[in-house]
Order: sequence, then C-alpha cells, then structure tokens
Amino acid sequence: MAPSAMTRWTTSLSEARPVPFWLDDPGKPHPEPALTGAETCDLLVVGGGYSGLWTALIAKERDPQRDVVLLEGREAGWAASGRNGGFCAASLTHGLANGVARWPDEIHKLQELGARNLDEIEKAVARHSLDCDFERTGEIDVATETYQAFELRDWYEETVRRGLAEDTEFLDAEAVREQVDSPTFVAGLYDRRGVALVHPAKLAWGLKRACLRLGVRIYEHTPALTLKPYGAGMAVRTPYGRVRARRVALGTNIFPNLVKRVRSYTVPVYDYALMTEPLSPDRLASIGWNERQGLGDSANQFHYFRLSADNRILWGGYDAIYSYGGRVRAEYDDRPETYAKLAGHFFGCFPQLEGVRFTHAWGGAIDTCSRFSAFFGTAYQERVAYAAGYTGLGVGATRFGAEVMLDLLAGERTERTELEMVRKKPLPFPPEPFAWTGIALTKWSLARADAHDGRRNLWLKTMDRLGLGFDS
Repeated sequence: MAPSAMTRWTTSLSEARPVPFWLDDPGKPHPEPALTGAETCDLLVVGGGYSGLWTALIAKERDPQRDVVLLEGREAGWAASGRNGGFCAASLTHGLANGVARWPDEIHKLQELGARNLDEIEKAVARHSLDCDFERTGEIDVATETYQAFELRDWYEETVRRGLAEDTEFLDAEAVREQVDSPTFVAGLYDRRGVALVHPAKLAWGLKRACLRLGVRIYEHTPALTLKPYGAGMAVRTPYGRVRARRVALGTNIFPNLVKRVRSYTVPVYDYALMTEPLSPDRLASIGWNERQGLGDSANQFHYFRLSADNRILWGGYDAIYSYGGRVRAEYDDRPETYAKLAGHFFGCFPQLEGVRFTHAWGGAIDTCSRFSAFFGTAYQERVAYAAGYTGLGVGATRFGAEVMLDLLAGERTERTELEMVRKKPLPFPPEPFAWTGIALTKWSLARADAHDGRRNLWLKTMDRLGLGFDS
C-alpha cells in the first residue's frame, strides 16, 4: 500500500468519532429507573435488545392482561441492536443458501415464515408508530470478481429450479451499475422485497416506548445476575433486588446466558463500521443508488453498505475479530486498524467519492454460532426459554425468535416449534485453546479463498461437510 494512499484514506477518518452513529442521537430516550426491591410477574424478559423487546411486546399483544417485566443491564438498544447496519431481512436462516444447505426439506416453509415475519414488522412499525426510517428497499448482493459473478448466476438458476426466486433478479455488469455505479461491480443478485432498511437504534427505542405504552414494566441498568427455580416459577437476582416470575424469556445473545449449558453454543465476534458525512446531491448522483437498496458483496470477507435517511453511507464488515476466550470488553468496540482498512476499501469501491469524510467509526459484538442462524430451547422444565446465535442477521429474525420463545413457554405446538431449525441445536464451540485455533484457521482459509477465485481448501471443505463455520 503506497504511503500517499494510506495518508489519503486515514485523513478521511481524522474527524470520525469513535461512537456508533445510530446511538449518537439527540432523540435518545432517557433510561428507565433501575429495579430496587422485589417484583413479581407472569413473564420476565431478560435483555433490552430486539430479542427481549419483541418478546415483551408480542406477549402483551397476545394477552394484554399478562403481567410482563423486562430487565436490561445497561440501556435498551445500546449493544448489537443499536450498532448494526440496519438491514432488516426476511431470511430466518442467515441467507437462502445457508437455509438450503441445512434445511432443504423445510426451506419453502422457512421462506414463507420469514416473508410473513418481515411483513409483520412492517405492520408493527405502522401500528405502533415506530419512527425508525423503515424503507422496504430490497438488497443487491454484488459480485466484485468474475468467479463471483458466475457463482451468483449459478445460484440464481438453482433458486429458479427450486421455486425460490420470487422477486429476485440476476443483474449483469451493466444492469448492476445502472442501479449503483461502482467500477468494482461485475454482477448482482437483486432481492426486491426480502430486505428493509431501518435506523436500528430508533427501532429499539420505538419498541421500548411501545412496550411501556402497553404496560410492560422496564428496568434499565439492572443486570440479571442469577436464575434459580422458586416454587412453581423462577427467581432472578439483580444488584438491588429480585424478580419472581412464572416464566422467563432470555434474550441476552452475546452476553453470558443465565442457563450455563447454553454458553458454549455461541462466541462473540466483533464487527466494525464507518459512517460518512451526508453526501451532496452531486456526489450522490455520481453513484446513482436511486432505489436506495441495501448492498453487500459476495466475498467470504464481505462488506455491507447502505444509505441512511440523510444520505450518508454506512460501510461495514470485512474484519470479524474473535478474542481468545470469547471475551466481551468495551475496549474492543474501537479498532483503528480496521477503520483504516475499511476506509481504503470504501474508496476502492467508490473512487468518485474521494474527499468524502467519515463522521463516525465504531464496533460491537455479534453472537455467532456454528450454523450461522438462531437456535432455541427451554430449561427448568420449560419455565425458561432462550433464543441466541443470530450471527448478524437478527434485526428481523429476532421477532420470529420472540414468537418461538413465547410458543415454547406456552407449551404450544405451532408451525414454528415443529421446525427442525427450532427443534435441533447447532454443534457447540470447543473449549480454548481449540476454539481460538479453529476460528483463526477458518479466517485464514476464508481470506485465502477470496484471493484464489473462491477455491476452498481442505480445512474449509471439512468444515462444510461437518456443517460448521464461523461468520459475522
């Protein structure tokens, strides 16, 4: 990398604040008071991200008389729910390809449930007046190498054969650049209906307000410390109090699960993003992007990018950082070496935007599991339910997970609980040092595949056969 190029790219970061753009908002709501003393309720929800907020909201919509309490260790939406790219996808399986590979016999049902789930999110945005910049834009997966273009076309033809290509279109180089003009784009696969874009923090804050309006009692700055049986229900201890509940739903994702045997199924992966200043009309015109679709490239080490409501570009992804021991620490949220790398990639994709500056640069942890998509279960004689492992596509799928948890706690057999995806779990990650070694080898192999026309080495082929992987 030429020093002059590095200077140019890093100069674009000179005024970037190391805080998430979405959370840096004057409309951020004040936190609810912490719990002090004792509480009782029908349903206790632990976690104030999307998973917990959707669970509490849907529980009250199903039964307005149900007494619901939600505990959040910090503030609603402060973790992954307020830091992500805001891609609200219909997919419940971390993309169609992953779903076909793992649940081929159920994929049509999973696609149907995912489409219905996204429609229900759109309805909830309207019903509860969630001011979250919801746009049903769709998404284009773009190829930036010739081999990726062939792979995209082959995959599109396979989805057509399987009857899974509704509202999807293959774009050649000319067609994709008519949508968004980057000299690096050589093909694209355009899903016109399966993705919406949102302001992720505003979605979380809107869900919080909706829960409060429906009577959910929310306590923030109240971490749940222990979970134990208590009579016919459960008891959760907090720093200044306790909650006794008939049923408990755990939506803590990257944070240590109160059901200890679940912890080995996920590892925290740190993902990073940049946000530009608002683009001028001339700069925006230089790249087109009139339909405002979400975009992601087709490499193993992929980027995701999108426009905000005020025409900034969010540019994230590529690095997926796992720290030895699976530690989650605040200092990992800031990684200048990744920001510099992302800035260089950004101007490689959009050279016509040279001179644009970044205003925010941030990171955060994602809970990933070995099958890349959420898993579910119960504990303590079905008095406790959990969902975790969304692997970066939880903006939409967490609502589905909330319904699964509520079904499980009710002891109901539904079309959701009958799914193999719900009934079976992924393989857990091994203990250290094996987890770190395996993840490091996988990351090296994925980078090598990207540099060698997508050719997967023996390690990746073995992981594929075992149904294992590492992703963000």
